[in-house]
Amino acid sequence: MSRTSEPAPELIQLVGPTGIRVDLTNHGARLMSLIVPDRTGRPTDVTLGFDSIEGYETNRGLYLGATVGRVANRTAGASFVLDGVSYSLAANDGAHHLHGGVARSFDRVIWTVGARDPDSTSVEFSHVSPHLEEGYPGNLETAVTYTLTRQGGLLIDYRASANVRTPVNLTHHTYWHLGGSDSSTTVDDHILTVLAGQYLPTDRDLIPLGPAATVGGTLLDFRQPAAVGPRIAALAGTPSAGLDHNMVLDDWDSTLRWAARLQHPGNGLVMDIHTTEPGVQVYSAGMMPPTVGKGGALYPTGGGICLEAQHFPDSLHHPEYPTLIVEPGDSYRQTTEYRFSTS
Repeated sequence: MSRTSEPAPELIQLVGPTGIRVDLTNHGARLMSLIVPDRTGRPTDVTLGFDSIEGYETNRGLYLGATVGRVANRTAGASFVLDGVSYSLAANDGAHHLHGGVARSFDRVIWTVGARDPDSTSVEFSHVSPHLEEGYPGNLETAVTYTLTRQGGLLIDYRASANVRTPVNLTHHTYWHLGGSDSSTTVDDHILTVLAGQYLPTDRDLIPLGPAATVGGTLLDFRQPAAVGPRIAALAGTPSAGLDHNMVLDDWDSTLRWAARLQHPGNGLVMDIHTTEPGVQVYSAGMMPPTVGKGGALYPTGGGICLEAQHFPDSLHHPEYPTLIVEPGDSYRQTTEYRFSTS
């Protein structure tokens, strides 16, 4: 697909059978809002964002609600070697590469709007990334489908294929605030559970050091429900500026399995995450500057939490991690579902 044929930005709304509603745009195959009823029945938009596409353009570096790729998270030294060939990437996170690049990363392109089901509960976005775009080898065809389920959830299904061996690691980058997008508070009062007995220790640039370590006895032990505020405060002076860690999910086998739960005690909203991915990057927005969002709300640093289902950061330099490489003739698949309820 040439840049001159790139489609125009569009807004799409889906309404689910349980009353859940989402607003999407093909600008970055992005989720702009997700509205669910809290325990009193009050409609609550649980995603940070902006009132228009222009807001996302102005605040590109935050990745709010976007599909992230070709390779999410960090790649050390902004380069990698595949089959004896060295590939250079944009250094957009200090000396390292982050979330697919700077000009034509997946959060910045305008995707093609594809099939929608007759009852408007599902829509597909597709994009063709040409060989060496943002430095990655091969022509990569990607599709992302958003579906509202009968169980009150949002299911995101990813597919990709390439004509040569190439790395792929996609994720969804919504900043969640179950108290509502009109809030100017942090997520300190949220309760988090993650089915992960291990995490990846990192250096000061947040690049993994190597093998996974146990969460036991650390601030990253969320195997039992815990308020995120005290953990974020204790990590405030570290390079992660709070939570920004890859949690290694237990007993990964590529099937769709429960991975994490986020709860808001104030309004009773509960979000359960199911994914086929081996990891979840937990990011508490410690590097997000105060930002004016929807309806003029001022989102503070720490005003949202990202739970990014994906393969591990810097996997291209760690052959012991689950591979990112997609073979020609094969396909990349990922499914992640966010299910909502109240307590």
